[in-house]
Amino acid sequence: MKKQMMLVTLVLALSAQVGAAQTDKSAAPPPPMKPLAQQTQAALWASRVLSRYHYKAMPLDDAMSEKIFDRYFKSLDSEKLFFVQADIDRFAPVRSKLDDAINSEDLSAPFAIYNLYQQRFEERMAYARELLKTKFDFTQDESYQLDREKAAWPKNDDEVRDLWRKRVKNDWLRLKLAGKEDKSIRETLDKRYESYVTRSRKLNSEDVFQIFMNAYAMSIEPHTNYLGPRASENFDIAMRLSLEGIGAVLQTRDEYTVIREIVPGSPAGLSGKLKVGDRIVGVGQGDSGPITEVLGWRIDDVVQLIRGAKDSTVRLDILPADAGPDAKHTVLALVRKKISMEEQSAKKSVIEVRENGIKRRIGVISLPTFYQDFDARRRGDKDFKSATRDVSRLLGELKKDKVDNVLIDLRNNGGGSLNEAVDLTGLFIDKGPVVMQRNAEGKVDTESDTNAGLAWDGPMGVLINRGSASASEIFAAAIQDYGRGLVIGEGSFGKGTVQTLIDLNRFGGSDKARFGELKMTVAQFFRINGGTTQLRGVTPDIKLPAMSDTENFGESSYDNALPWVSIKPANYTPTGDLKDIVPLLDKKHEARVAKDKDFQYLQDDIALVIKQRKDNQLSLNEAVRRKERDAQDARAKAREKRLIAQISNPADDLVVIPDPKDVKKAAGKTAKQQIAAVKGALRTDDGLQGDERALSTELDAETAAKSAKDVLLNETARILADEVSLIKGDTRLAAKVLPYATDTKGAPATATTAK
Repeated sequence: MKKQMMLVTLVLALSAQVGAAQTDKSAAPPPPMKPLAQQTQAALWASRVLSRYHYKAMPLDDAMSEKIFDRYFKSLDSEKLFFVQADIDRFAPVRSKLDDAINSEDLSAPFAIYNLYQQRFEERMAYARELLKTKFDFTQDESYQLDREKAAWPKNDDEVRDLWRKRVKNDWLRLKLAGKEDKSIRETLDKRYESYVTRSRKLNSEDVFQIFMNAYAMSIEPHTNYLGPRASENFDIAMRLSLEGIGAVLQTRDEYTVIREIVPGSPAGLSGKLKVGDRIVGVGQGDSGPITEVLGWRIDDVVQLIRGAKDSTVRLDILPADAGPDAKHTVLALVRKKISMEEQSAKKSVIEVRENGIKRRIGVISLPTFYQDFDARRRGDKDFKSATRDVSRLLGELKKDKVDNVLIDLRNNGGGSLNEAVDLTGLFIDKGPVVMQRNAEGKVDTESDTNAGLAWDGPMGVLINRGSASASEIFAAAIQDYGRGLVIGEGSFGKGTVQTLIDLNRFGGSDKARFGELKMTVAQFFRINGGTTQLRGVTPDIKLPAMSDTENFGESSYDNALPWVSIKPANYTPTGDLKDIVPLLDKKHEARVAKDKDFQYLQDDIALVIKQRKDNQLSLNEAVRRKERDAQDARAKAREKRLIAQISNPADDLVVIPDPKDVKKAAGKTAKQQIAAVKGALRTDDGLQGDERALSTELDAETAAKSAKDVLLNETARILADEVSLIKGDTRLAAKVLPYATDTKGAPATATTAK
């Protein structure tokens, strides 16, 4: 009790200091944020679960408090641009007492820290806007540090002001190099900095609590997180790939909620009365409920009003895209329906590779996440949404397309359902262990494919990158350990842990409790060969250029990641042996890319990014920056010229055939439009942020980026085409690569048994 009273006294004193330091007179700052009773209870219950049941259970004590303290400040100000060292020192008395704050259900201290952060944020933005009234000297030889995450906290106000002077100067110089005049630059940046403040003032106590609780959870282990009630709902939607609403993707622009995309076949799409760019200024419930004005609202608050029960009615007060702010509004009533997020579902295409008059067809399945509708599956719904089901269906379609090889593209697939990873592997193997799990007590369980037969028994490959994590690594590792297919790309993320969701509401004692959820690490997974993907990830059989910053992205970048360990291998029999074919394919790959201009462009880009990352400095001298920009423009123009020539005279060695559904969407695209897309994809820095560009410009750029040539995917297709040629030309190789699926001539047999 004495320790708790000391904590309360310290927080009251610190809060008084924060209040006394308020200096921003330009606008009324928001009132200090305070914790809610349900949040203090949620923190207590979360701490009890984490300290007892986590895979790496650690007590909530003074040592943990110090870790939480450091991580919380880092979460609020990762680039060290707002706090100064004196601010950190001011809160030093509570550094080892955040454990007491949680246990005593008194979160005054973390909220006092956040309130000081909000004050510092507004002070820095006010200073940035003041700097816009001055004149910058771009002939000086000084530089701006790009990444300050590992820098020390600024010693004092003079040091932090100098950091902001350089940041604003860099923002100005970017716009100046893009051809903007001083008046336009000043207006753009003033509006930008003002919008930063506006957005920060929309944060609420749930946001602050979630930041603090994540500082606690991630101090135990990197993949443990706290999800507030709203974040928990969004996580569930992301896993099941469906929601109940109107089928419109929204975005905030100039305080308006703007329609960015309309889902085909949704209530919004079928109405024919909504279009991209329309602004939602009010939302009403039912046929006659009052309209609530939403101008200036947070986007998630607007979304919460628009979502609702299936078959219920929502009314939208719409300001048309091309209308002025005082134009006539229209009110549109829509009946909510179940919306499938098809853009995040598995998709297929076919790449035809032609060499020496021989054509090989590579079926590509892109899988963004390992999704599953858990609730629908628990209810016994036979048609529950599942990544494996979708991939199985696409494999059936690819067989009808008579493809020679199948590629599963898992680039930037951060994982999802472990069950889906096991089931997906089962589409390519005929029974057997897929992954092993070890819990905190050391008990090892094996997850196996128990269904006989394969959906695809021909040659296959898996394309990964640093963004391929968790379930992606389970799948890629199993395919590799079985010798079932080639793993191509760059080393994966290195996440070898299993998480489960713990509903904290069950500790609340009532149905109205809103405590949120814990996504908590409960096990470590192991490859069937006994190793783990933890820290090391999956090493590809054939390596492609690495585009990621491995020092700052991936499991090895975390200071508290679990170590790499190994256990006894599972009892399994490899279904193929690729060690003889990999060197042959790698040799052909190296010879080909040495002459491939597009591949060389990509390698040049990667080299430039690596250099910039290493230098970690941008010159603020206009002459130096113009020289750099001219070099970038020259590279872009050379590439643009080459791509335009390819549009006019397409290469005959490789043809991409998209899914017919996607062809329908892109029907009527002329060569002129394709050229415009190329120019958009190669756009040089215009100094603007996304919401500062016209919505149409931003959408065109995104479309261009999606349609731009995927050099790595194309080269992967060529590697798999080479594999088919080698297998068909060498009975010995065929028998090794596909011993269970080859006929007497060494050609891949046709898969007949589908899951």
